[in-house]
Amino acid sequence: MTLMQKFLGAGAALALSTTAALAEPGLIIDLGGKFDKSFNEAAYGGAVRWMEETGGTYIETELQSEAQREQNMRKMAERGANPIVVLGFANASTIEKVAPDYPDTKFAIIDVNWLDIPNVRQIAFSEHEGSYLVGMMAAMASESGTVSFVGGMDIPLISRFACGYVQGVKAVNPDATVIQNMTGTTPAAWNDPVKGGEITRTQISQGSDVVYAAAGGTGVGVLQAAADAGILSIGVDSNQNYMHPGQVLTSMTKHVDNATYETFKNGVEGFEAGVVIMDLSTDGIGYAVDEHNASLVSDEMTAAVEEAKAKIIAGEIVVHNYTTDDNCPVE
Repeated sequence: MTLMQKFLGAGAALALSTTAALAEPGLIIDLGGKFDKSFNEAAYGGAVRWMEETGGTYIETELQSEAQREQNMRKMAERGANPIVVLGFANASTIEKVAPDYPDTKFAIIDVNWLDIPNVRQIAFSEHEGSYLVGMMAAMASESGTVSFVGGMDIPLISRFACGYVQGVKAVNPDATVIQNMTGTTPAAWNDPVKGGEITRTQISQGSDVVYAAAGGTGVGVLQAAADAGILSIGVDSNQNYMHPGQVLTSMTKHVDNATYETFKNGVEGFEAGVVIMDLSTDGIGYAVDEHNASLVSDEMTAAVEEAKAKIIAGEIVVHNYTTDDNCPVE
């Protein structure tokens, strides 16, 4: 090898290491927009926290239609973003196509746990466990004995929320009635607050006095309709208590913000492929109590929910997981 070849080789290596060091992380926001006050906004918040703490920058794109999924993901990879956080189960088939074509790019997808791709980290949450806890709270707060659930798109993931919620309600009041409705069967179901409000009003007419929304941006309409009618609501993913102080009983928090933040923080060097489950034991999920809902959450309620939380973590209470075991054992 000549001196020039050595020099060029060293230069190329330095260029590659410099490129890796300067690589910006990327965030692909799913349909519904980054200000949906729920799932997407939680991820965005995690990215902003990383940016504020580190002074770094990141690349961001928002999906506007189903047709953009593959194109946006490839563009993000070709721009050099690394690692890339991808939001939502609906991107699973896209990442299966795209990730193998960019083996040096690290992808982290949230709400997926069934892929087998060496450069993909899958981050899933035990939403059924958090939904069990807020179901208990709903049953304890209800005066009518009837509570309800509004889901977004009718998929197994959202049925997992619903099933855990029902089980939690029934643990407190076996005779309770739980009304359940999904908003739709297409991705438009995540961003239809008008329909969310209509469904909620119908549930209220059937006697519901506490409604839990697991519907992305559609949930904004659910919480508004509940507030207008003077009943309690339960938010999801992000802490939504502030949206209607004194009328949102709690929010089932799903820390997509932490998942995004940690992925950005770990970067390429700290990236680990495989499946990560964020649950009650890791504070990946929980329920929110703050100045906006403290008056609604009694000491008795907190004690009961904390006891159940400890038992779930210890394995003494098993919350049904719809996505692995299908039908709910209680309805």
